Amino acid sequence: MARCVIAEAEAVLDKEFPVLDKGFVRLVDYLGGDARVVQAARVSYGEGTKTCREDAGLIDYLLRNRHTTPFEQVVLTYHIKLPLFVARQWLRHRTARVNEISGRYSVMGDAFYLPDPGDIALQSPDNKQGRAAEALDAEAAEAVRASLAAGQRRAYQDYTDLLAQGLARELARINMPLSLYTELYWQIDLHNLFHFLELRLDPHAQREIRRYAGALLALARKVAPRCCESFARHCLGGRTFSQDELAELRRRLGLGGAEASPLSGKDLERFEEKLTENRGY
Repeated sequence: MARCVIAEAEAVLDKEFPVLDKGFVRLVDYLGGDARVVQAARVSYGEGTKTCREDAGLIDYLLRNRHTTPFEQVVLTYHIKLPLFVARQWLRHRTARVNEISGRYSVMGDAFYLPDPGDIALQSPDNKQGRAAEALDAEAAEAVRASLAAGQRRAYQDYTDLLAQGLARELARINMPLSLYTELYWQIDLHNLFHFLELRLDPHAQREIRRYAGALLALARKVAPRCCESFARHCLGGRTFSQDELAELRRRLGLGGAEASPLSGKDLERFEEKLTENRGY
């Protein structure tokens, strides 16, 4: 099968999509698309042997039943400008290839994140890791912004003063705040991108990284629209149930007892016997 060239993706290549006050996301390259996922799943079929509707159904089936390897055939490369505190959260996802600008080699730019007044809030009373839903009033929010901006200006002035004295760049940078913008190239396959997005589009994720995740998904839709539609329907909009929850749901629907788990009844007893005997299967 020839390389996938997708007109919608080509139209947005290398274009900056603004995120936050000074950040952006760019799609700089891609490999594959919906057709590549379908082709990988149907290795014995040639292109065009199935209808678009059947292809969409297959993608739905793969995603819903966690047959993830065909989605790994699609690879996207992004160029991202983001604050350091967002990057530190971002890089907890270790299933991508990353190159970040280095403050040892380069002089860091004078770009710092200042949250919009509507994004400034007190600590949430019931969420230890997040802010309250209600923003501060306008006057209080502007006072916070002024305080943050003053600290950023001082830090950058200290940084440039140390550089002027000839101090090594790797030392001059160490007092720079987490609001400093950095840049990175981030390459990831579609399966692992979906995992990233499922976590970082969740309402419990920090607001700033959610906005970057939204931009990533919008660009991924240009490359693999059917895959992204299926992801939105089954992962973002869907829910899973525990065994107990499923049993209760079946009871309320009048469907009888819960279906057997993969390891239950006789199988579970046998497994426990083997474990006790310090043997395996």
